[in-house]
Amino acid sequence: MKRDDSQAAPRPPDREPRWHASLAVIAATALYLVLPPRLTFGPVWAAPLLVGALLIPLSILAPLRHQEKRWTRIASIVLIAILNFFNIASVFLLVHGLVFGQAHKAIPGGELLVSGAEVWFTNILVFSLWFWELDGGGPEPRALAATAEAVAGADFLFPQMSMDPRRLACVDDGWKPLFLDYLYLGFTNALAFSPTDVMPLSRWAKMLMLLESLISFVTIAVIVSRSINIIG
Repeated sequence: MKRDDSQAAPRPPDREPRWHASLAVIAATALYLVLPPRLTFGPVWAAPLLVGALLIPLSILAPLRHQEKRWTRIASIVLIAILNFFNIASVFLLVHGLVFGQAHKAIPGGELLVSGAEVWFTNILVFSLWFWELDGGGPEPRALAATAEAVAGADFLFPQMSMDPRRLACVDDGWKPLFLDYLYLGFTNALAFSPTDVMPLSRWAKMLMLLESLISFVTIAVIVSRSINIIG
């Protein structure tokens, strides 16, 4: 049956919630907390304290990414930057200990595998948050746009943005990327070390994907491979 576009009511803009991204923030913080002390930067309570100081007010005062004030936008970016800093610090501490220290003799191979996996998954969560926060100017401009094609200055090209909904019934004509779409992007980029079905358009998007792939490569190729050698 053909869709009657002339009689279809215009779809109101969506108001994207913060809670799904907040769960990713909590998960990344939890993964950092369970790392061995040698892989944490500073006091172990520093990361959750800084994250909580920003996440709790944002979740209460700005649960929806709509009509945001300047301070909530800045606080959201600073929150992701804090997670990114502690994750990169963990990667550096583990790689430095393995390459220049005696950590590979003191840490059991199983522990190295677990720590490497925790750092790797944290890397995925952090960059998924970056993609979600920065694409097209942020969640608020994307929420106010009627469709993904209407987002001015989109930084990522999702497959749905280049498909004609009149020809493909599985494509929603009001589709817009949500956090889960960026989580998928972060996972596939970390696993394949390259774009899969979502293409970066802007230079900053390419550089962020490059950095995520680099951290993922170091984690997998250096840390995990050394752990397997130790087990063997």
